[in-house]
Amino acid sequence: MKKQRILAFMFAFGLLFSACQSKKEEQKAYQPVSASAINPEKRGKYLVDTNGCHDCHSPKKFTERGMEVDTTRILSGHPANEALPPFDPETAKSYILFSIGLTSATGPWGTSFAANLTPDATGIGTWSEEQFLTCIKKGLYKGLENSRPLLPPMPWEHYKNFTNDDLKAIFAYLKSIPAVENAVPNNIPPQ
Repeated sequence: MKKQRILAFMFAFGLLFSACQSKKEEQKAYQPVSASAINPEKRGKYLVDTNGCHDCHSPKKFTERGMEVDTTRILSGHPANEALPPFDPETAKSYILFSIGLTSATGPWGTSFAANLTPDATGIGTWSEEQFLTCIKKGLYKGLENSRPLLPPMPWEHYKNFTNDDLKAIFAYLKSIPAVENAVPNNIPPQ
C-alpha cells in the first residue's frame, strides 16, 4: 500500500511538473519578438510599407487596376519633370490640392513636394542617421538645425513618436533601396 502511495505521489508530481514545464513553454511561445531582434532593414521596410510613406513619396502610374505605385521609382519623391497644372490661388487658401500622383500638395503654405527618400545624392544619399532622426523628430528640412520646418502634408508630428530604433530601421531600409536620381523641386511659397 505504501508503495502504491509513493507511486501515486510520484505520478502526480510528474504530471504537475510536466504541466508547469508545458505552461512555461506556452508562455515563452507567445512572447512578442523585440524590434531589436529583427533585421533592421526588414523592420524598416515593414514600417515604411504600413505607415503611408508610399502614398506621397512614391510616384504612381495608371494600370488596368487603377493608380499604383511605380515600382521602378519607389520613394523617389515628386518627379522633377512633372509640371503642375494651373490652379486658382484663391482655391488654395481654403482647400488642399494634390497632384494626380499625390506627390505634391498646394494649400495655404504654398506648394510642397514629396522628398526623394532614396540613397541617391538627390535624395538622402549624403544624409547621416542623425540627420534623419532630427528631420523626423523635430520636423526640420533635411534634418538640419536652423532649417525651415517640414511642410504639410508631411505628418512628422505623428512619425516623431516612433522609437529611435524604429527610425534607425527605417533609415537602414531607405539606404538599402535602389537609388533614383530625381532632384525634387523646392517648395513654392504662397502666392
